[in-house]
Amino acid sequence: MIEDIAKNIINLKQEFSKVYSGTSHIQEVIPLSSSDLFPIDEQHLKLLHQFAKNNPIYYNSYNQEIMNISCIVYEGDINKYWLNSIQYGSSHAPFSPTWILSAYVNALLAKNIGCTEIIDIGSGDGRIAYCGTILNLKSYSIEIDEMLVDLQKSLIDILDFHPFCSDAVKFDYSSLQLNKPAFFIGGLAQMGGLELASGVLKKVNSILQNVYWIFAGTLSQKYAPDPKNYAGWGTLMDNHNLKHIQTITLPTVWTFHETDDTPYVFTKSF
Repeated sequence: MIEDIAKNIINLKQEFSKVYSGTSHIQEVIPLSSSDLFPIDEQHLKLLHQFAKNNPIYYNSYNQEIMNISCIVYEGDINKYWLNSIQYGSSHAPFSPTWILSAYVNALLAKNIGCTEIIDIGSGDGRIAYCGTILNLKSYSIEIDEMLVDLQKSLIDILDFHPFCSDAVKFDYSSLQLNKPAFFIGGLAQMGGLELASGVLKKVNSILQNVYWIFAGTLSQKYAPDPKNYAGWGTLMDNHNLKHIQTITLPTVWTFHETDDTPYVFTKSF
């Protein structure tokens, strides 16, 4: 079911990109109700919409039918957050979010494979951790940029996804008392993700075993391929003895005008 929802989100994005005539910096869609193509719990959908409606990134929304599905289109601008996120010497990747629907599917897959917690590293506005909380996973977001953490804190009245303002490489993960965590690493391998992931892996592997690691990859020819593949993460996976579990492809802000969407590579350390 999860894979089918992911494919339908890609189809929805492709159809939306054909008809979208706006000029906003970012744009995405969320269905208004559950359907055969998107069999998502109605309460969960409501919470996804609440996240978008209360998120200052989005300045406009409107109803539109796409693929015969009633949706809400959300338009936004992340320029000031993007610029602020690259000012830190220890920041590894600029802020550029996945779609809210994609964040939900990522969290849903993490729950499906047996994870009990989500730790969203380089979390931006915290959408993956927020979606984990929707699914009753204990969720934490780690973000170095104070402006983005303040944005997250403005959203925890909906659901508390436990945001921390911290350098993820220095954070004390033992304080979270994790059981079966899924660590989502923000940033493509070629855009600072490798350095971030390596630092966090070393820190976490010294205190935990049987940890899931999820990486956002890319198939774009703009970036040098990894000799061991896995959308840019193969060499890191090999160096840290990570086993590939599953890859799921989903839309992100940076692939709205691209043919290929973002592969999320699910792995596990033992």
